[in-house]
Amino acid sequence: MSYASLSVKDLNSLLSRSVTGSGSSSSPKSPSTRPVKVIPLQHPDTSDHARPPSIPFDDIFSRWRAKIKRMSLLDWVDTLFPCFRWIRTYRWNEYFKLDLMAGVTVGIMLVPQAMSYAKLAGLPPIYGLYSSFVPIFVYAVFGSSRQLAIGPVALVSLLVSNALGDVADSSEELHIELAILLALLVGILECIMGLLRLGWLIRFISHSVISGFTSASAIVIGLSQVKYFLGYSIARSSKIVPLVESIIAGADKFQWPPFLMGSLILVILQVMKHVGKAKKELQFLRAAAPLTGIVLGTTIAKVFHPPSISLVGEIPQGLPTFSFPGSFDHAKTLLPTSALITGVAILESVGIAKALAAKNRYELDSNSELFGLGVANILGSLFSAYPTTGSFSRSAVNNESEAKTGLSGLITGIIIGCSLLFLTPVFKYIPQCALAAIVISAVSGLVDYDEAIFLWRVDKRDFTLWAITSTTTLFFGIEIGVLVGVGFSLAFVIHESANPHIAVLGRLPGTTVYRNVKQYPEAYTYNGIVIVRIDSPIYFANISYIKDRLREYEVAVDKYTTRGPEVERISFVIIEMSPVTHIDSSAVEALKELYQEYKAREIQLAISNPNKDVHMTIARSGMVELVGKEWYFVRVHDAVQVCLSYVQSSNNSEDKKEPSFLRRFRNDGSSNNSSYNDIQSGNTLLKEALLSGEK
Repeated sequence: MSYASLSVKDLNSLLSRSVTGSGSSSSPKSPSTRPVKVIPLQHPDTSDHARPPSIPFDDIFSRWRAKIKRMSLLDWVDTLFPCFRWIRTYRWNEYFKLDLMAGVTVGIMLVPQAMSYAKLAGLPPIYGLYSSFVPIFVYAVFGSSRQLAIGPVALVSLLVSNALGDVADSSEELHIELAILLALLVGILECIMGLLRLGWLIRFISHSVISGFTSASAIVIGLSQVKYFLGYSIARSSKIVPLVESIIAGADKFQWPPFLMGSLILVILQVMKHVGKAKKELQFLRAAAPLTGIVLGTTIAKVFHPPSISLVGEIPQGLPTFSFPGSFDHAKTLLPTSALITGVAILESVGIAKALAAKNRYELDSNSELFGLGVANILGSLFSAYPTTGSFSRSAVNNESEAKTGLSGLITGIIIGCSLLFLTPVFKYIPQCALAAIVISAVSGLVDYDEAIFLWRVDKRDFTLWAITSTTTLFFGIEIGVLVGVGFSLAFVIHESANPHIAVLGRLPGTTVYRNVKQYPEAYTYNGIVIVRIDSPIYFANISYIKDRLREYEVAVDKYTTRGPEVERISFVIIEMSPVTHIDSSAVEALKELYQEYKAREIQLAISNPNKDVHMTIARSGMVELVGKEWYFVRVHDAVQVCLSYVQSSNNSEDKKEPSFLRRFRNDGSSNNSSYNDIQSGNTLLKEALLSGEK
């Protein structure tokens, strides 16, 4: 059996051929005697012994079982410990120097950033270093990415500060305990989602929502650090209005020394960062910028001892000790923030890791990556770490420094360990305004106004999402902003799913190809025939919309070029189902009802090119027999040719012999089909005039 499409030449030859099996009185040019050749559609076996429909979870578990059976001992080792993938293929002569330089560069950048982010989270600076120590070593073993640099980040630090601010004051020991407990909860959630492969759930959150949330959070972070520049305390809040009001109210306490020092360091940081990005040969300036700011500020504070500039103060010396997180009675309160931080980890860290993996040409499993981040947070919480995740800026520096493997992360961890052992006595002279300048410099790049301009130009709906999320985050707080943004994002997804795109198709001149008449104005339709394409799965939520649109097409006035015999009404509706990937039982029942409505108005429904699963569902429901097997086609063109034969035969003479394609169906054993018998016995479909097609 051949499934090759007929060429235009073959079709023209068929259309001009004389009557097959008709009397000599019939003219060869008579359209009622034109033979129609269609590609037969094979219907699935729906008998009792046929394979029953499978449950989606059964398919998933069967794939997992098959994959587990195929896995060797080496595959298991690589899955549990992804570091072995690069250890086995490590080229010491080629990779070690690059990993060493990248690890040192990121370590120099991380030391001041870690202390700055800890202050942002409302924690003593030492906990930023603790959070940059154990998690890095753990991630190097369990993480899949070879370039991702994990540790404290600004956005997570703000979330920690906001979550704990209502429970405990930052000066209390409980604040520290809850931050460590939060790391444990985040790690557990990340491991669960990684093991159950649930990372796909976050895909429903639009990128514009994340961009708007991040931009607004960056503004809040920057304003919260202004107090170290101004020299007086301001309100602790994640909303812009209380922050601005507090800044204005305390203006009479303004002090020049911290403002001048902080501004100077901030300018230096921004210049070094810009130059490092602009010129590849000077990219080391970008990584050295935070350390330069710290050294400059510490030198000024050590030499001049300005009394109005507050310093970090004493920092404990030594590595973190093992201790199990406490204060579990507050765990329920911290769960929403844990889920939010986990979402940020999936969207940002896993996204960065996948991009770096693609750039460096190796495979990365997002669920395995999520599991690695979870293990790093769980074990980090046992050594006084607060939640950590992948850093965009440090990962970019690590990649630009040509890090090849996770060894660069191990070297970064060694630098953090050396800092904890030997450099903490020096850290007590670091000015608070220098740490604040590092935070402001880091988050300034998170205000993604370029994305807003791009969205306004490309997609106004996505810009609306961006604007709503950023505005609600700024004025109503982080939690409200996230909830509103996610809510609108899901609402748009649901709206798109419930109102799918449906196109009216027309034939491109000189071809047997049918395309959207709005996209291809030169395409033409046929009188009496409407061809529609449904561009989505069909299920209970969108079937009503689809039915309404199909009814509209039946009565709408055709604005497009039409061809074929002049008729008075629509008598055929052809549904192109190749884009339909799934159809559920509710949709099938609704289509049956639609068919009955069409039948009552003497309109014939035809189905073109359903895929295997959709075809099987339709067949099991009995809809194939209801509509008639002869009304299912491989191609839209086949369906059109058959419908045209009806139109032409009914338009010329009710008493002429049936078209040749009906004899073929009858000879092929279709005469027992109810739809065929209706046609053969003089169904009024063939006796009524037909109306012009719809647009």
